[in-house]
Amino acid sequence: MSTGDEALAAEPGCLFCTIVAGDAEAEVVLRTEDHVAFLDVRPVFKGHVLLVPRRHVITLPDLPAELRDGFLAQAQRLATAVVDGLGAQGSFVAMNNVVSQSVAHLHLHVVPRTKGDGLRGFFWPRTKYADDAERAAYGERLRAVL
Repeated sequence: MSTGDEALAAEPGCLFCTIVAGDAEAEVVLRTEDHVAFLDVRPVFKGHVLLVPRRHVITLPDLPAELRDGFLAQAQRLATAVVDGLGAQGSFVAMNNVVSQSVAHLHLHVVPRTKGDGLRGFFWPRTKYADDAERAAYGERLRAVL
């Protein structure tokens, strides 16, 4: 089932590493060689799933290239499963990197959604650029590092 390297890459004290290792209780819904998915204990809606890599990785930028495609493939499977298995109309898929990341182990949320479920847009206030020049300056700063 696994390559066995997750024990070497596990972080002592990391809750998600202990779930991956089977040493902490979780309602696991998916296990692959590189990933584990389980129900969130504090779900936004029932059926809210967390997908984690078996290897201890903290943020998306830290995810090794060899795990990236598989991670997205499992996210697609879970987004389909909440519709087909739970009768949701769609899903909300998201992840935090450092800020608002309650466990310092990369995890992707797949939340089942139905029209009128009460979840409204993003959980943070929106802002505006002062003008087109400011927007262009932000774009240029990002292009420069990309």
